[in-house]
Amino acid sequence: MTGIRLTKPWRDLDEVEVALLPGQLGVFEIADEEGSTLELGFAGGHSRFGLRSAIPDAAARHEQAARFRYEVTMQYWSRFEELLAVHVADHGEVPAGNADRGDRRIGRIAAPGS
Repeated sequence: MTGIRLTKPWRDLDEVEVALLPGQLGVFEIADEEGSTLELGFAGGHSRFGLRSAIPDAAARHEQAARFRYEVTMQYWSRFEELLAVHVADHGEVPAGNADRGDRRIGRIAAPGS
């Protein structure tokens, strides 16, 4: 399942890195200093400035937020759902920052050959 994970390099969550973010649609991951995922998210059609506003908005909800990574994609919703499913397959639950998103059914990722 390594091909569907978000594998872009981590970036420090600071003003310089946030200012460099594109105003485009996409998905992102917010993590603490150790790289533990705090929240998976997306910048969709209702995001005012795309990733440039969605990432700092999400990070502000987490006191421990220290880094982030992202992908620009027009298929943000399906990619977001895919990243949630991979996280559940790896950790048994969604990240804490995604736990309050209601009773959403998350797809299951099957291991090859199962």
